[in-house]
Amino acid sequence: MDAALELTGVTKRYGDFTAVNDLSFSARRGRILGFLGPNGAGKTSTLRMVLGLVAPSAGTINVLGATDARAVRERIGFLPEERGLYRRMTPIDAIAFLGGLKGLATGEARRRAAVLLEAQGLGHAAKRQIRHLSKGMAQKVQLISAIVHEPELVILDEPFSGLDPVNQQALEAVIRGLADRGATVVFSTHVMQHAERLCDHVVLLARGAKVFDGSVAEARGHAPRALVLEGALDAAVVAALPGVESVATEVLDDGGTRYTAALARGASGQDALRAALSGGHDITRFDMREPSLHDAFIALTGGETSQ
Repeated sequence: MDAALELTGVTKRYGDFTAVNDLSFSARRGRILGFLGPNGAGKTSTLRMVLGLVAPSAGTINVLGATDARAVRERIGFLPEERGLYRRMTPIDAIAFLGGLKGLATGEARRRAAVLLEAQGLGHAAKRQIRHLSKGMAQKVQLISAIVHEPELVILDEPFSGLDPVNQQALEAVIRGLADRGATVVFSTHVMQHAERLCDHVVLLARGAKVFDGSVAEARGHAPRALVLEGALDAAVVAALPGVESVATEVLDDGGTRYTAALARGASGQDALRAALSGGHDITRFDMREPSLHDAFIALTGGETSQ
């Protein structure tokens, strides 16, 4: 079976409210899947169903070949959005305890905990009570707790939340390392930049429904390229350039104006730039901007913000 996780027609209702609506997607083994969308899009509800914590109202879920994740829980690692550790335990004791719940022998769990703590720069804090650690250090301990048993499927719910840029970068390295050793990683986030750097595959969710399922490059293809111009121009001139669909303006610190012209699909930015230059305008700077995953999300959801 090529898919470590597969959802088919999954719906979750809470009374009259539909949190997840007819959702289907799969996560291939050994790949990184970004499960993306704004807060309230249905990401956490979906992950709770995947883990068997709540039952879907309709549809089917297959996790590592099982129809109920609880039957294969020792092969799954989960980092919840709501962090929670026994604050009076030490990191090595907490990790070993949680590893034991996933089937590791105590000695092996402690050995792995020590190795992983050292790898994450926390060897010096292995026997310090968690309540005395910084927030970033505690989050690293919880992440290690989720992967100490070397799971085949790792599910991370908003793993970057609350981390500073240095620790975010360290977590990205951990996620890449998990995939390199063959694990399937599914992580939810509302911050598109992490998914853009990490993911082989993204699923975009908005208002409980899937709006995109494919590669990052394919997602970007749904957003327009943009021609960025600065100089002696005005918005009407830029809007009249060939292939331009809309124009956004930004006043710069030096008093000048930057024009970002969104191009129609298939339009040539070179044609628009050539027309601007041939019009005799004093253009001091120009650039062709490729769409980001955030741009794609806005295009796919009709303007709903991702963060």
